[in-house]
Amino acid sequence: MVNFKLEIAQILDKVLPLELEEISGMIEIPQDKKMGDYAFPCFKLAKLMRKAPNLIAQDVAAAIAENSIFQEVKPVNAYVNMFVSKEYFVTEALKEVTEAGEKYGRSSYGEGKPIIVEYSSPNIAKPFHIGHIRSTVIGNSLYKLYDAIGYDVIRINHLGDYGTQFGKMIVAYRKWGNAEDVNREPIKTLLSYYTKFHEEAEKDPALDDEARNTFVKLEKGEKEEVELWKWFREESLKEFNRVYGMLDITFDSYNGESFYSDKMPAIIAEMKDKNLLVESRGAQIVDLEPYGLTPAPIVKSDGSSLYITRDISAAKYRKDTYNFEKCIYVVASQQNLHFQQLKKIVELMGYEWAKDIVHVPFGLVSLAEGTMSTRKGRVVFLEDVLNHAIEKTREIIIEKGVNTDSVDETAKMVGIGAVVFNELSNNRIKDYVFNWDKVLDFNGETGPYVQYTYARCKSILRNAGDIVPETCAEYLTGDSAYELTKLLYGYPETVKDAALKYEPSILTRYIVDIAEAFNKFYHDEHILVDNEAEKKAKLSLVVATMNTLKSGLNLLGIKAPERM
Repeated sequence: MVNFKLEIAQILDKVLPLELEEISGMIEIPQDKKMGDYAFPCFKLAKLMRKAPNLIAQDVAAAIAENSIFQEVKPVNAYVNMFVSKEYFVTEALKEVTEAGEKYGRSSYGEGKPIIVEYSSPNIAKPFHIGHIRSTVIGNSLYKLYDAIGYDVIRINHLGDYGTQFGKMIVAYRKWGNAEDVNREPIKTLLSYYTKFHEEAEKDPALDDEARNTFVKLEKGEKEEVELWKWFREESLKEFNRVYGMLDITFDSYNGESFYSDKMPAIIAEMKDKNLLVESRGAQIVDLEPYGLTPAPIVKSDGSSLYITRDISAAKYRKDTYNFEKCIYVVASQQNLHFQQLKKIVELMGYEWAKDIVHVPFGLVSLAEGTMSTRKGRVVFLEDVLNHAIEKTREIIIEKGVNTDSVDETAKMVGIGAVVFNELSNNRIKDYVFNWDKVLDFNGETGPYVQYTYARCKSILRNAGDIVPETCAEYLTGDSAYELTKLLYGYPETVKDAALKYEPSILTRYIVDIAEAFNKFYHDEHILVDNEAEKKAKLSLVVATMNTLKSGLNLLGIKAPERM
């Protein structure tokens, strides 16, 4: 991709006593567009050139002003402010976008480097509720973003399919359950058993001991416990996969906690050999207090394992199997301490790749009536949210008489897109209260607005017929066309920035800006004019916008309807 900053640095290199790399690093982009597209500060040159910075700025401006890349160069105090020629910029920028087509924004930045993204990871036999949407869609977008910048991404759904809760579930099923109800409505039925267990355990604490003993039997491979556990897992996955299908999300691995049960003994033995384990009240722990962290229990007093034991085993297995560049965990901020402990223990085990363990935290979702609680049965099912969004969108399409190839298909794209975009539009670390009206509000800076803009581009091209767009910069130097082109030019760097900062909201905001800039261009300029050269030029900008919006939506996990 053409690098205007580098081109300007090469021009300045001919008149300044500095190295090219240093010049490039000093070039700034003014916050105020009226001050230029680029600016170069001359303060550092005062000692070298024995001259006042403002006088140096005047000399430098005069020396480069005639270069054809610039529309205007002017000294402002100690700065050289540079305005790039609009025709030159539009020609070069649109050439890049047009040649890349629908692959625009992709790069080879991380080529050949394996990276793991662990996300979604719901608990078996518990509902896939609205609280899971954050890990699921943030993780899916990060996978797509890292894939776009060239990494070899492995998508892992680390299912919560082990632990004491399965002892509780098995006990509850034996006491109050039946196979017919589970087969008919697996998750809702198992949730009712889980809720009842906690209600009864408050009256009879002996139930907790029974559940712990049952989980120990499961870990030891007792036949009846293992069969019930496998059944709960299979029925849960059927329901989860239905929701993943709605979101068009797939994984490379569903290896959950249970997968690492036979790998834990070797990890525990290794930790013993390295003198990391100490006994505490019958349990085995790693004392992390010298590092400002609370102790991490590794083996319970009854001999059963813990979540962190399985996570250490998983991290070692993943490094041995994939030799990852990074292992990214998209998990709620509630688990900050857990991942601090995980990294420190892996580091104490002597593995330098502990630094490559990356926790990407996000804020929590709560309901208007309080925090969601599986134990109390107070949840909003994610599938219900998606279906509600689809149905409301379908009603709007019919009410407004929207011209679309398929009402049902468009309602699905737009409804689900609205929910996903809403999740990704705010900084991921913020907590928020789930609100139906806000999620399903299709006005303003929303997913449907971006999708509509893409469909508008498609409509313009259909109306243009068989005309082949051609970039001719002299027709694209108006303010709205130029500002749109500048945004399109910055798209690949935005994709990279969103990936490396683990922040899809950077991309959502950017494609909203592109959509707004395009709609201003559409409002300001008549596109399908009589002049063929002008029409082709403007259509080239329409195509560039269309491809960029489709790419951006795809990287967020959202589809782009052809008609809307």
